[in-house]
Amino acid sequence: MKITLAQLNYHVGNFTRNKELISLAIKKAKDDYSDLIIFSELSVVGYPPLDLLDRLDFIENSDRIVREIARECKGIAALVGAPVINHRPEGKKLFNSALLLSEGKVIFSANKALLPTYDIFDEYRYFEPETVFRVFEYRGLKLAVTICEDLWDEQPFDNEFEKSRLYRVSPMEELARQNPDIIINISASPFSYSKIKSKENIFRSKALRYGKPVILVNQTGANSELIFDGASAVFSNRGEIVHRLPWFEESVFTFPLSDAISGNDQEEKPEPDVISLIRKALITGIQDYFGKLGFGDAVLGLSGGLDSAVTLCLAVEALGKEHVKALLLPSRHSSEHSVTDSVTLAGRLGINYEIIDIEKAFRAFEDILAPYFMGRERDVTEENIQARVRAVILMAFANKFNYILLNTSNKSEAAVGYGTLYGDMAGGLSVIGDVYKTDVYRLAEYINRNGEIIPQNIINKPPSAELRPGQLDTDSLPDYGLLDSILYQYIELQRSPARIEVSNSERGVVERVLSMINSNEYKRYQAPPVLRISSKAFGAGRRMPIVARF
Repeated sequence: MKITLAQLNYHVGNFTRNKELISLAIKKAKDDYSDLIIFSELSVVGYPPLDLLDRLDFIENSDRIVREIARECKGIAALVGAPVINHRPEGKKLFNSALLLSEGKVIFSANKALLPTYDIFDEYRYFEPETVFRVFEYRGLKLAVTICEDLWDEQPFDNEFEKSRLYRVSPMEELARQNPDIIINISASPFSYSKIKSKENIFRSKALRYGKPVILVNQTGANSELIFDGASAVFSNRGEIVHRLPWFEESVFTFPLSDAISGNDQEEKPEPDVISLIRKALITGIQDYFGKLGFGDAVLGLSGGLDSAVTLCLAVEALGKEHVKALLLPSRHSSEHSVTDSVTLAGRLGINYEIIDIEKAFRAFEDILAPYFMGRERDVTEENIQARVRAVILMAFANKFNYILLNTSNKSEAAVGYGTLYGDMAGGLSVIGDVYKTDVYRLAEYINRNGEIIPQNIINKPPSAELRPGQLDTDSLPDYGLLDSILYQYIELQRSPARIEVSNSERGVVERVLSMINSNEYKRYQAPPVLRISSKAFGAGRRMPIVARF
């Protein structure tokens, strides 16, 4: 028996495009004499469809596409993911289903039982959990079909408050009693740099526990802020990775099932470097955000600092140099090397750029406000005016030339509110808003791995907003190494202040940092969408009250 894995990049609600992708993959599988082709979770509609699932016309379109795909399954079966109406009198109106299509009809369906409601997931909002589990015999083999979380009932959590087992039922335990020959898992699992190995270990452990081959098919590409890594895989019954598909790329791959049963004694390929995967994830996120929304060109403010330099490099790689415009917007406080370094970087990347001095606009605002601010010391107000002047100019270019403004703030800044609302926090997409500053440095080093693209001076110089004379980030913030450690423990691991691991001399820093995090929720609430590469990004996956005291 030959099986095909179809790791594809779906577009939520774009039924025509999704059907074309699925149809082409079925044709290729037929050409490879495959018996069964497997697609990912909710492949017909794209993941995550969110409240589009509340629309009857959306579900009707999905049903129509399923019927059309089924008619193409002659001499081959296809396992696709789609929402299916729950005709039972009780429960939610839909199931999250895996449908086995053959000879023009649905010959088997399995519904998802474990519906995650943590982080970015809210599946119980839409779907009814399944309570009955059946294997299905196809061409002499008994298939145990599971959907994403159904095989992840035991998973490690970073959060010390979480249980290792979230659910009371284990679909795979139920299916195992029916002695399947192979375990199939269709998934739409977003990328998280901290979950790479643990995710792999889940499937490895299931193969070993049940002594059966495990086939994982995961979505790739990006939808809105979520990025899917693909990395679909075949595990032998001894837990070996027999085949692995590429990270962040579409792939249609056919293999004989005997590979998974016999295993493969060849040395497994080493895991890619985490920073290289983060880079590839962000590039994928930019490409699909622009491509799927129909945007063509990007603009950003190039300050001479590391964040904007890294964002520019990622944008150029994602969109092409002809589709990225940089504006250099110096003020009276900008150092000369900030401009010259930015010009050097723009030249190396071959992009178009403009230098627009904001002094005249800044002075005009000072003059307008002078009568009202008379007798008061200059403070952060004047600093923020500069950032907001820059935002006005950047947005003017975006409007006039149909650009999308890329936000260049990093996660460390966003966490503690070190940014100007309606100023440098403006943008249509936050590229590195889920990347801590220490990892921004690592990204810069990776970008320069084959030769200097980002000028070394940008990497070496102390970070500064350059909004007042001699300003440095460390005037307001702890060293980024310490800051990022505190942030990771508080945000990703959700540790209480007392459990954050720092030296005794740094205990006061923890209190100050956490106070900054909690008092700046209102800023993050108004921030642009953030490309998610961690297990706890700002946005839909971290829901905190704006008005709270804890």
